Amino acid sequence: MTALLSAACAALAVLSPASAFVPSPARAAGSQSALSLSRDDEIGTATRRGFLDNVATATAAIAGASSALMAPAPAMAYGLGKANDRLASYGLPGLKNVPNGYSALAEIYGKGANRSPLLVAFGFPLDWVVTLPSQDVNGEDGTIQAGEYAKGDTATFFVVPNEGKVENIQEKDKGFYKNALIAAISQKGSNIYQDFKVLNVSPVTADNGKYVLVDFKYTLLTGAGFEVERKGVASITSAGDGVQLLWAASISARYKNKTEGQLRSIVESFRCYADGLNFSADLRPAQQDIV
Repeated sequence: MTALLSAACAALAVLSPASAFVPSPARAAGSQSALSLSRDDEIGTATRRGFLDNVATATAAIAGASSALMAPAPAMAYGLGKANDRLASYGLPGLKNVPNGYSALAEIYGKGANRSPLLVAFGFPLDWVVTLPSQDVNGEDGTIQAGEYAKGDTATFFVVPNEGKVENIQEKDKGFYKNALIAAISQKGSNIYQDFKVLNVSPVTADNGKYVLVDFKYTLLTGAGFEVERKGVASITSAGDGVQLLWAASISARYKNKTEGQLRSIVESFRCYADGLNFSADLRPAQQDIV
């Protein structure tokens, strides 16, 4: 048990040492190390159950949000007004029904020559951090993501590989949506999850686009040997020459008690465009060196 807790504590220390434990007088005085787990009283006032819940959050955040290690974009760079202005510049409708206290983005995915360009837009909580794809001489890598990474809450854009245009995404069967989401959550390998299940499927038509909302759950298998139950919701569509989705998830306990409505608002705001748009002004010139 001591070895297991020590490994868990190391994961927490890497992610967010300040939030790993409940503060205690002993830690404040510096007379004891909050990272030593040889005795129960060195966990401070947190119970073992509470500590393990924190471990689940930390390991989920580490496994599910590696792109957060990239330099995040400043929060001031985003906002509902800015996102809607960007959409309007392409002749597209603005985002609607974005809750109070939310920011929003409208970004080009596929600025590099190795990808087909898409205009991606969605709302997200104001205190979430945004990461964008990186650019270099080989093209573009990474994706558009927003999240409260320290708690394992993320919303991630994903282009389903090897899928062409689907004229009516709402007519696909549940197996199609399941496979698309499994591809999204298992980019680092098929051994990082188990027990994936689609819970509900709901077709939605918005702004002349067809989307499918999919509720799902799965168990995340971390490199430290933990199993973390996660739940989420995704919006799947087909724009341009492929199939795209925005999936948002958190650990199951947070989803049930706090984040379900939040994550649902995010994916319901998701819009993805390509057809008939001229992206030339936003694309990166081929072979341009990035300094």
